[in-house]
Amino acid sequence: MSTGMHQHAEQDRLGDLRTSLTKQFEAHQARLTELTADTGDPGQALTQDALVAATRQSMAQIGDALRRIADGGYGVCERCGGDIPAERLEILPHARFCVPCQQRQNR
Repeated sequence: MSTGMHQHAEQDRLGDLRTSLTKQFEAHQARLTELTADTGDPGQALTQDALVAATRQSMAQIGDALRRIADGGYGVCERCGGDIPAERLEILPHARFCVPCQQRQNR
């Protein structure tokens, strides 16, 4: 595949990913609106708080991935600067680190 075709394919893939992440972000935003509505049930407060925190974390991760796409840094490990394998990004589109660096980060 020529360099021009490869770049076009990569741009298409990132465009599709941007669209998918934006839809996920909007879905999380709607979910957050639902979760922050007061149900009046104090028994649900802890569960609701945990769901709100998890939703906010997901939104932050998606927002960060969208910024990396816009800045041209998507798919580059933030620790070593190497490429994050496409397979990892397919499974975890907001990945910031390659697998070895993520393992070191988790220690």
